[in-house]
Amino acid sequence: MKNLLLCVLSSVLLWLAWPTMPVTPLIFLGFLPLLYITEKVRHRTKYFGLVFLSLLLWNVATTWWVGNTTLPASGVFANSFNALLMSIPWLAYKNTRKRLPEMMSYFALIVYWLTFEYIHQTWELSWPWLVLGNAFAGRPGWIQWYEFTGVSGGTLWVLLANIAIYQVWKRARIYDLSIAQILRYEIWKPAAIIVIPLLISAVLRPSPDNPAHHTGVVIVQPNIDPYDEKFTDNTAQQQLGKFIRLTNEKADSNTRYIIWPETALFPAGAWESQLNYQPEIMAIRDMLRQYPKARLITGAVTMKQYNPTDEVPASARYMQDGTPWEPYNTALQIDTSQHIQIYHKYELVPGVELTPYVRYFSFLKTLALDFGGISGSYGRTPAARLLTNPADSINVFPTICYESVFSNYVGAGVKEGANLLVVITNDGWWGNTEGHRQHLQYARIRAIETRRWVARSANTGISAVIDPAGNVYQPLPYWKEGVINANVTPRYNYTFYVKNGDLISKGAIIFCILLIVHAFVSRFIPGVRHAENNQ
Repeated sequence: MKNLLLCVLSSVLLWLAWPTMPVTPLIFLGFLPLLYITEKVRHRTKYFGLVFLSLLLWNVATTWWVGNTTLPASGVFANSFNALLMSIPWLAYKNTRKRLPEMMSYFALIVYWLTFEYIHQTWELSWPWLVLGNAFAGRPGWIQWYEFTGVSGGTLWVLLANIAIYQVWKRARIYDLSIAQILRYEIWKPAAIIVIPLLISAVLRPSPDNPAHHTGVVIVQPNIDPYDEKFTDNTAQQQLGKFIRLTNEKADSNTRYIIWPETALFPAGAWESQLNYQPEIMAIRDMLRQYPKARLITGAVTMKQYNPTDEVPASARYMQDGTPWEPYNTALQIDTSQHIQIYHKYELVPGVELTPYVRYFSFLKTLALDFGGISGSYGRTPAARLLTNPADSINVFPTICYESVFSNYVGAGVKEGANLLVVITNDGWWGNTEGHRQHLQYARIRAIETRRWVARSANTGISAVIDPAGNVYQPLPYWKEGVINANVTPRYNYTFYVKNGDLISKGAIIFCILLIVHAFVSRFIPGVRHAENNQ
């Protein structure tokens, strides 16, 4: 019963520390119960059950909203599967304790967890929502140093602090230390781990913006119900009229960008080769003639046919005549010329927009979830990486919905030359839950990592502007239509993180490989094994 209560305690601490809950410092205590259980529980199956239960409860408490759809079973699977994957680093840590000294085992736990988080951002079953460094998304004043480390630096911070505090508690029990002795001899270690990053963050700030580069943006939040209105037949023109009306409320001669949310255009799809002939595009160009310096960045659903000489991806669909084609979750940049720039969403939501590893398991195509519009796997064939504006020397990196959660992906986009970030999303699928609030908070981390302004247009909210220090301006209330007129500033310098990537995770992967090799060798060479401490 004691171990069970400790599992629940761990999940509660992690939940209370997560955005947008108010008790962020609890993240430095969240893994203490699991560290204790790892030492005390010998039976592997029982240990796995306890760890899995704790992580499952944390997942459910924090991201239960993924099941707040027309398919609640999808949330059950997502939370359970993610908890199972999170258990792997803990199982590896438990096994490592049998071969390595205690401090080396702690190091291994950090390495395993960082490697897990990195992999979980790169494979087709990705779900980086609960990367530990995201816990500080609502506290940008704590994490200005993410411009050097990225979000993985926050993960390292959390793990180091938990281990250090656990060591203090453990030594206090073993040596029967008084509170005075703990404060005098022990507490300085975890205090230094927690306080030093806070002090560094207090003195770090992005360089000042150049007022001459201020750029006017208009961000539209139409508040179109994704279930009952967005994908309803014969409503596309009505929705377009709403977008244009809201845009005209705030656009003026200083506007350089107008931003509409994900899938604003063509909810039923439009062929990319015929975009210039679509009535929606013609109406948009009529609107843009009132604001000749403006460009529209908008979400859309587009489609592409493959020619006989093209390499056809495994995710492609086929018409009745055998012609292969693919749909895309797309961002378009439209101006008054006939040239439309096209960006395809790459980081697709598993199970909804992407059937994982369909090239190996084609039968999985039938299992894709249908949330409206074109169901099944969307294409990942690259189009433009940046939406360029040579007249104003601006390159926009558009991220569509889920993509804004991927630290490495956004950093790579900025490294290619983006000086402004745009997030277009539709967070209305999960209702008025923590989902849309957490999603907004994570965009603050992308702003800090890259030191870029972020203009965020969300169908049902929360739309906002975020500065390079992670401060949020003009947030529009959830489930309300509205328009933002704001100034953002393109920035041209690169942070250490953007230039060098996620060095912490890359280092962890190297050490993880070495630990795996050591584990393999120790099975066959006597004397390499280290007996687990009798604690």
